[in-house]
Amino acid sequence: MSKYTLNINGKPQQVDVDADTPLLWALRDSLGLVGAKYGCGAGQCGACTVHLDGAPTRSCLLPVSSIGKAKITTIEGLHKQHQHPLQLAWQELDVPQCGYCQSGQIMSACALLKAHPKPTDAQIDDAMAGNLCRCATYTRIRAGIHRAAEIAATTKGKA
Repeated sequence: MSKYTLNINGKPQQVDVDADTPLLWALRDSLGLVGAKYGCGAGQCGACTVHLDGAPTRSCLLPVSSIGKAKITTIEGLHKQHQHPLQLAWQELDVPQCGYCQSGQIMSACALLKAHPKPTDAQIDDAMAGNLCRCATYTRIRAGIHRAAEIAATTKGKA
C-alpha cells in the first residue's frame, strides 16, 4: 500500500491504497464519496464517470497511481449547494427513474455543456453515447440537458 494525495473537488485528499487501485474504489471506499457508481468495471457504462482536469473519465479504469496532480471532480463537487444547472434541471424534469446511472450522466453532460453551451440533439446524443441507462430515460436525459442549458443561459452560470 502507498499513500497518494489526490486533488478532489478542490481539496487535497490522502488515500492509502495499492498503486493499481481504481480511482472509483479510492473515492468510494477510502473517502466515502459514493456518487460515482460501479456499473460494469470495464468503462463501458459510464456510471463511474468523474472529471479529470475537466474531461469525463471512467474512474473504474483509472489507477490511482496514474493520476498525479490532475484535478478530480466528482458529482459531490459539482456545486456546493447542489444547484448546478444540470442538478436543477434533473430535479425540475424528474429525469431519473432508478437514478443509479445519473451521476455519471450528469458528469458527462456537464463536460458537454462546457464545450457546447447550447447543444443540438445530435451533439447530446454523441456526447452521451457512452453512458448507459438501464431504465432507458434517454429522452428525459436529453430534455434535462436542454433545460440545463436554458438555466445556465438565464442565470449566466456555467454548466
